[in-house]
Amino acid sequence: MSETDVAIVGSGATGTLLAARLAAKGLKVVILEGGPNRIPAQLISSTVWSRRLKWAGPQVRLAGDEPLPFPFEAGWGRGGSALHHYACWFRLHREDFGIASLHGVGRDWPMHYEDLRPYYDTLQREIGVSGDAEREVWRPPGDPYPMPPQPVYRQAELISRGFERRGLRVAPLPMAINSVPYNGRPACIQDGWCDAGCPTGALANPIAIFAEALERTGVKTLYRAAVTRLVSDASGHRVQAVEYFDSHGQRHALRAHVVILAAFAVQNPRILLNSSSSQHPAGVANSSGLVGRCLMSHGAVNLYGMFDEPTENHLGRTGGQLFSQEHYRTGKPGPFEPGYTLRIGNALKLGDIGGIANARADLYGAALTDFMRRAAVNLGTMSALCDSLPSVSNRVELSSEKDAHGAALARVVHSFDDETRRTIVAATEEGKKLLQDAGAREVWAAPPRTEHLMGGTLMGTDRARSVTNGYGQTHDVENLFIAGPGLFPTSGAVNPTFTALALAARSADYILAQWTGLRAAA
Repeated sequence: MSETDVAIVGSGATGTLLAARLAAKGLKVVILEGGPNRIPAQLISSTVWSRRLKWAGPQVRLAGDEPLPFPFEAGWGRGGSALHHYACWFRLHREDFGIASLHGVGRDWPMHYEDLRPYYDTLQREIGVSGDAEREVWRPPGDPYPMPPQPVYRQAELISRGFERRGLRVAPLPMAINSVPYNGRPACIQDGWCDAGCPTGALANPIAIFAEALERTGVKTLYRAAVTRLVSDASGHRVQAVEYFDSHGQRHALRAHVVILAAFAVQNPRILLNSSSSQHPAGVANSSGLVGRCLMSHGAVNLYGMFDEPTENHLGRTGGQLFSQEHYRTGKPGPFEPGYTLRIGNALKLGDIGGIANARADLYGAALTDFMRRAAVNLGTMSALCDSLPSVSNRVELSSEKDAHGAALARVVHSFDDETRRTIVAATEEGKKLLQDAGAREVWAAPPRTEHLMGGTLMGTDRARSVTNGYGQTHDVENLFIAGPGLFPTSGAVNPTFTALALAARSADYILAQWTGLRAAA
């Protein structure tokens, strides 16, 4: 049995940030990654390659009215899902931290925006975020972005006319993508291959940002290490080791003073629930019964308009060019009214246009050929990202089926509540009107979908109603931490990656400050 100071499960955004932060202070860190190693030279701008970056681990069984976006939302291998994320780095709004206090629904976060603001500010400077804080009038207080905004191309310019005619404001999308050379990484070449991992390194994926730091500080990563369970000590108050299987099917145990689960929002609960023992009959860190509960996903819808003018839709970034939060919540006390963010002008590839066509049953034969020709030149796109409240009925639970190593597979149950469904309808109708006002002569929407994985290991101040405290430390097991959007008590209406990294940086500071006590208790 090998031993380390810190064992981190998952090599995605939060796992690599925590490894870099902790190893920089002299701690011995080992990362266990279920998928393969990846190097920048393997990131190839193609639709086929982008699919290889998606989840290819143990199967996940899906149930509910709106099944989660699986395997699209989950990554596989070094870098995790952040290797192919779209780098839309919004901050949560102040009111997102106190939904229950303001509106009597959902849950409050165990912190305020001001507690995370220093981490948002530091990370955007260290990693690099492009944007225009002055035009981003909905943004809570914070430092200006260290890079100017990304360029805006004809597609977004055309669609923004609809907002202008309605008196609605837009701003450049804040993106963890270089608009100019920054920190030794080049500027984006605007070819729209974010989904393939960004071969140039302009996009802030974990390999581009943390690889050098991990190598310099001696962080070891074990690839194709399938973590199945955590082993607790006799008291049940500490985790002694992480059990995993290597690529040859051999079982190993890695002892650690501190264990951090930084896999995604389905795998973390699966590991905890599979770690049941006499000390933890319902699974590790599950005295609240909430491990796996309150899993969340944003409601989302893609909106399309066919213009007479060329849109240059092949240029830009996959996540978009502009955005608007005129329909975000106001933060005023009273009845809860879910909000949404509109992201404008997504870069498209031929495969994307084919997928858009496949979603329309009216397109076949000559009509399909004509659509593809027009869409390649004249299509404009927009997407809405909607609030979603936590519900205990949305959950990760264990299936009766087992994986190759005998561990129970995850079964995920997810449905939207009526409020979220109404918000999706409202966002869809508003988006279609905006595209019409922008001059699109054909306007339609794709079927509603889910986007992002959050919740399942909620943080909070009340151990009876949460799994961890505000630093990701589990209430039941003092040396076990959780990282990632699985901690989120509520979802907000923005992409979660920036906030997940801010939380991870805050957790790293806490672990370092408490290290003597965490280690001495072993």
